[in-house]
Amino acid sequence: MGTLALRGGKPVRGTSAKWPTWPMSDSGDAKRMAEVVKSNRWSYDGPVEWAFAEAFTKYVGAKHGMCSANGTVAIQIALEALDIGAYDEVIVTGLTWQATAAACIDVNAIPVLVDVEPDTWCLDIDAVEAAITNKTRAVIVVHLYGCIADMTRLQSLCKKHGLFLIEDCAHQHGTFWKGQGVGSLGDMATFSFQESKVLSSGEGGFNTCKTKQLFERLYSLRNCGRGYKDDMTNAVQSGNLRITEFQAVILEGGLARLDAQVKKRDVNAQYLTSRLAEIPGVLPMRRRKEVTQQSYFNYALRIDAKDLKIDNRVFAAALNAELSAKELFEPPYQPLNKCDLYKPHTKSRHRLNSDYWKAINPKRFKLPVCSDAHEKSGVVVHHAALMGTKKDMDDIADAITKIVDHVGDLKASKNGAATAKKAFKARTRW
Repeated sequence: MGTLALRGGKPVRGTSAKWPTWPMSDSGDAKRMAEVVKSNRWSYDGPVEWAFAEAFTKYVGAKHGMCSANGTVAIQIALEALDIGAYDEVIVTGLTWQATAAACIDVNAIPVLVDVEPDTWCLDIDAVEAAITNKTRAVIVVHLYGCIADMTRLQSLCKKHGLFLIEDCAHQHGTFWKGQGVGSLGDMATFSFQESKVLSSGEGGFNTCKTKQLFERLYSLRNCGRGYKDDMTNAVQSGNLRITEFQAVILEGGLARLDAQVKKRDVNAQYLTSRLAEIPGVLPMRRRKEVTQQSYFNYALRIDAKDLKIDNRVFAAALNAELSAKELFEPPYQPLNKCDLYKPHTKSRHRLNSDYWKAINPKRFKLPVCSDAHEKSGVVVHHAALMGTKKDMDDIADAITKIVDHVGDLKASKNGAATAKKAFKARTRW
């Protein structure tokens, strides 16, 4: 297919072909927003908020659910509702957005970082089991990008050791495992509705849980310590972690579109995976047989960096050039043991004592698979790309094929590495 675009050749896809943008909305969202504005009921247990909460809880298949301010505080109040706090250990994946671990230290618990499976980037259950101590209270499993951990085995392990299982579902609204929605598989679950997520209100979060007692504790924690329906039995001192009716009305519209969008992404992702599986040096992620519907925050793939003799940054730069898109592809998250945004020792309030200070130092953990994914082999693309056509998926696969066929032209490409580094920095907002 000729010279690589990064080296001055014609790209596989020209600038006239546009990629889908995110977030999406329609005229109905604007109409309902205007109705909320005129209603003079803008916040605090509004009717739109609870209508959405009930509908989303039903969609997920959970017993109880409610909105919260964002995905970070959703994790924090999940921990507090389970009475997890000072010096308790919580096992957390080492490859995730920093909030998963930061929420633990915000309740004075100790996040214990463990490594991930190389072909899913989700919790390595063997590593989880090895990390369990007599101080362990919970495991937070992150359904990362477009993959799921072995939830059947993880559920069994948590039950065996008497641990709470918390799902961080920020990436996968609409994924189903053996017909059950993520968010209904653990004792507690959290979602994010941040702008980039597959269900978005700009900012916002959600909690699901299994019991009425936990539901009432969550309600109190996100509502200034008030009791649910004025019953203070399960009330907990807290602050204002609510959302507004404006966010809720956007979520109602998004939920109406969600399942169809998830199905479209899933079809495109499976087709793209089938194409990539035929390309030497490219390794698609593993889809477990128990997955009955897969949602995607990012579509992820790996390259055999040793075989191709380039790293993921050069690869991503070449791929973006072939697809005429500056920031479409990038490396995955930084591992939490060396993450620019996860630095517990920058806050003096976390210095409870010298032992705790040492325990929350992320550098004490070894995460070789996480590091390899970020530094060498991992490449991801935002889910908006999966909202395109089959032709869009073919363009991606054709571009990757072209790069692999001409990989020798990239090995000494300083321009490729510089472009990739710039693109990665530009996307840390996600």
